[in-house]
Amino acid sequence: MSYLEQFGLEREPFSNAPDARFYYDTEQHSQALLRLMYAIDSNKGLAVLIGGVGTGKTTLARRMLENLPEEKYESSLLVMVHSGITQEWILTRIAMQLGVEAPAMDRLTLLKQLYDRLLDIEESGRRAVVLIDEAQMLESRELMEEFRGLLNLEIPGKKLLNIIFFGLPEVEDCLRLDEPLAQRVAVKYHLKSMPVETTEAYIKHRLRVAKAPRMLFDADTVPAIHRYAGGVPRLINTICDNCLFEAYLRKLPRVNAQVLNSVVGDLGLLQRPVVEPPPRSEADDLAEIESMLDSLEQK
Repeated sequence: MSYLEQFGLEREPFSNAPDARFYYDTEQHSQALLRLMYAIDSNKGLAVLIGGVGTGKTTLARRMLENLPEEKYESSLLVMVHSGITQEWILTRIAMQLGVEAPAMDRLTLLKQLYDRLLDIEESGRRAVVLIDEAQMLESRELMEEFRGLLNLEIPGKKLLNIIFFGLPEVEDCLRLDEPLAQRVAVKYHLKSMPVETTEAYIKHRLRVAKAPRMLFDADTVPAIHRYAGGVPRLINTICDNCLFEAYLRKLPRVNAQVLNSVVGDLGLLQRPVVEPPPRSEADDLAEIESMLDSLEQK
């Protein structure tokens, strides 16, 4: 018997694998989508979504892509997997994903192909949108200049391409490598950690989607989960998943404080304070969250 069977679940409620069924529309995620859609529909050109590690940037990027109907938008999502990406790679990938067939090896010819394709999209009554996830990987002035050049592809009174960066706070350092590009950011929104009330609603939402017949966490464990996770969705998932498995091993009907304390101890999270700390800077919070996530990955 697995813990899914013991708790009457149809699927794992707290997996960190992307799954649109578990998307939880918090107030700030809703506000972020509204602002980013405004940037696209108003042809603002460049918008930026910034958030700390595990706050849901990639989830939001995928959600946005899913909500861009093909009859209105020609859209694509590129994930920057490392910092060694070249201008040629970026330009070729964007051209291919926007529908350029047989992209040319010559840069000027490729730009002409892309411009013609953007004109075709415009004439069809649609908007061209490129979402760039993990944009903090774009660490060179040359890459920033390339994006500025792409934003210059326009017709009188109208831009032909909208670009949205999703990234860690370091993406602002990347933008500063090319000041004219930084000045073109028309919309910027910051994702923050969830408050405890939202954490509770988030946990209950994921349990409902997994078809849990009842609440599987004692009431006093939820504020503690929020505190240990710092309100970060990815850490909340990791803690809750491990708690359910531990409760299953102990043949308990739900997660109690003893189970939670054992799990956060094993995950190396017990050093988090029992009471709320004094106000801290965003940089301090980000550094601590990154350290915790690195520790979990090593385990």
